[in-house]
Amino acid sequence: MLLHSQSFSNTEIEPKQDSIKKKAFVKQLGNGFLPTKYFNFDLRYLIKFNQYEGLRTGIGGITNEALSETFRINGYTVYGFKDHRFKYSIGAGFRLAEKTNTWLNASYTNDLQETGSTKFLTDTRFFQFFEPRLLNIDLFHKHVTKAISIEHQLASKLLTETQFAVSNINPTYNYQYVFNNNALSEFHLSTVTLALQWSPFSHYDYAKNKLIETKEGYPKFTLQFTNSFKNLFNSNINFSKLDFRTIHKIPHKNDALSEITLVSGITSENAPLTHLYHAYPNNIRKETIMQRFSVAGLNSFETMFFNEFFSDKFTTFQLKHYIAPFKISKRFQPQLVLITRYAIGDIENPERHQNVTFNSLKKGYTESGFELNKLLFGFGLSFSYRYGAYHLPKTEDNIALKFTFNVTL
Repeated sequence: MLLHSQSFSNTEIEPKQDSIKKKAFVKQLGNGFLPTKYFNFDLRYLIKFNQYEGLRTGIGGITNEALSETFRINGYTVYGFKDHRFKYSIGAGFRLAEKTNTWLNASYTNDLQETGSTKFLTDTRFFQFFEPRLLNIDLFHKHVTKAISIEHQLASKLLTETQFAVSNINPTYNYQYVFNNNALSEFHLSTVTLALQWSPFSHYDYAKNKLIETKEGYPKFTLQFTNSFKNLFNSNINFSKLDFRTIHKIPHKNDALSEITLVSGITSENAPLTHLYHAYPNNIRKETIMQRFSVAGLNSFETMFFNEFFSDKFTTFQLKHYIAPFKISKRFQPQLVLITRYAIGDIENPERHQNVTFNSLKKGYTESGFELNKLLFGFGLSFSYRYGAYHLPKTEDNIALKFTFNVTL
């Protein structure tokens, strides 16, 4: 009887363990990792496409806790078939304190970055199988960056990261910036960045002496300050940046959801174009609506043309209202999303940016539209209309018709 009882218990436990392992594997895959015993392959580097590199493909990943819980090694290498260049990064991290999840990290990166884009250090990893904005981006700058940073959970709901970096930046386009009566075409930067992410309405618990978010709450707030020091490690320019973002989600009855995103940033007057703000455009300059037909982004202005606006101070506001899915059948449940976006900004001394032409956002930019998602294999349709101060003379130039793509694991 004892043997029978033990056998029955094992039979019960094994399927549960298999189920837990399967859920963990799917979660890793949803985060963009293919886990192996000691190393998790990073699916972000497998294949991408943009206007400068063309097809970009490579391999990357990070060691996992099975190899070590106190240190990690990460890296990637990719190749662009249009620019015929390899890009790569190598990094390592050492855990200084388990309870506060404090890590000391160091990295060396030789890669491209989109001009006018901002990355928050504290952003949790977000993975998309398909990143639509990348397809049409053509304004990049090369950078070689050596960085050292400290991640630290200052409080249960307050995550911080501080980074010191030395970067050599070369725009891939013909550009010069007038600084102290000198026309600079390369930028050597020594920067200190402090990032804070505050999640006051999330719930956290300790599990195996680690702080884990057990319930995601909104709104969430992110604040980041960056300062570039002139003459430190041969830095040739000084400026400051302050960036802020808040995301709020309001659930309603019957699976409806409202999502509000506010992003704002300001730089000092000495920032070059590489470190200004582009307001997330996602429209290509083609003659007709159908020639501009592409894939809509998640938080981008679908009617705003690439490189149309740059600002040294800006704010964007986006409201999305997800109507409850139409439950036509168990497998076919399309969802209508109503969207309004607004951006306002300005720039001091635009004449200091040589060999480029762009507009200011000081009059305020508005677009509205809708998405009908998950019509077929994750694909849907998006319609956006540009109106207000930056409405264009030709009606069809104000319209963006695109695919959407939504897949969740």
